[in-house]
Amino acid sequence: MSMWKRNLIVCWFGMFVTGVGMSQIAPVLPLYIKHLGVDNADSVAQFSGIAFGITFIVSAIFSPIWGLAADRFGRKPMLLRASLGMAIVISCMGFAPNVYVLIALRLLQGTITGYSTACTTLIATQTDKEHAGYALGTLSTASIAGALLGPTIGGFIAESMGLQSSFFVTGGLMLVAFITTALFVKESFHREDKKTLSMKEVWSSVPEKSLTLTLFVTFFILTVALYTVEPIITVYVTQLSKSASHVALLAGMTFSASGLANIIAAPRLGKLSDRIGAQKVILVALIAAGLLFIPQAFVQNPWQLMGLRFLLGLAAGGLIPSVNILVKKITPDALTGRVFGFNMSAGYLGTFAGSVLGGQVAAWFEIRDVFFITSVLLLINAGWVYFKVYKKLSLNGRENNGRLKEIRN
Repeated sequence: MSMWKRNLIVCWFGMFVTGVGMSQIAPVLPLYIKHLGVDNADSVAQFSGIAFGITFIVSAIFSPIWGLAADRFGRKPMLLRASLGMAIVISCMGFAPNVYVLIALRLLQGTITGYSTACTTLIATQTDKEHAGYALGTLSTASIAGALLGPTIGGFIAESMGLQSSFFVTGGLMLVAFITTALFVKESFHREDKKTLSMKEVWSSVPEKSLTLTLFVTFFILTVALYTVEPIITVYVTQLSKSASHVALLAGMTFSASGLANIIAAPRLGKLSDRIGAQKVILVALIAAGLLFIPQAFVQNPWQLMGLRFLLGLAAGGLIPSVNILVKKITPDALTGRVFGFNMSAGYLGTFAGSVLGGQVAAWFEIRDVFFITSVLLLINAGWVYFKVYKKLSLNGRENNGRLKEIRN
């Protein structure tokens, strides 16, 4: 097996487990906080919000720092650091004596994260151009699937094995990711930049500043859109159900539908990006995803919602891989880790902002309004991408083709 394929398999598993580890706490968090001695319902909700959100906020701060370390010391050491660190910290959550220790451990989890950033950088720099789209597309399914399936997996483990077991199982899987990374990931790393650049120097070295910033904002909006519905899916499914039985199962299946579709679509759309250009795929995928949110507000039963979420997952499969492909395309190899770190920060902030936005919109207006607002966000983003990314890259492509024709003639 070629090196890039082996790296892709190991990194996919590690990123999937990391995604599960970041999100599996969502359904069990209120129950676990209550288990730790917090009885007041308002206090449980307050502590749950802090414990869930603090990991993503801190991750957004530290992601560029670990991206810098990846460019300086190599990507594999960062994979080993993050996977072993998360294995220890997540397992320790199962032994937390009170809610304050739990929040401190969630903060520490955000500090030591960086597995996804290092994986994306490793695959982007170690995979040949012909397979980059497919590899990054496949890799993107891991974090998305892990994040979307994580709440379902966490809820199932907690229900069948106990609340603390969800932390122990996730920590054990991260330990497996550490071992497989140590044994099977190979990296040919040669540090190009001997001097550690400051953030200002890194930004001044980026050749396509406007385009890079556009991609950061696009990635932020994408993650906002993907996570606006996460806080309200279970409530929405409860409203759509004729009876109260099996609501948890239906909500879990609804969460899983988009994750499953993403796993199916992302590698294929990544290959398509290699052939026709990532800017074309991301534009069409943004429009399709934006339109697919609208009918979700009018469904009459959970099965219709599940079907539309599956179609949304197919469209979303072309979004994050296309952003990563374009970032790789316009970024020098020496800066790849740091630029991907900034991009991952935008994603973490989007995850937090999306969860908060969805909950607030549902509280102030109606649950159905969450779908309309998300649709508007994606369609506005599509228009911005058309003018800032699609037209610019298409124009550059035509100019390059014109130069080639002149050379041939």
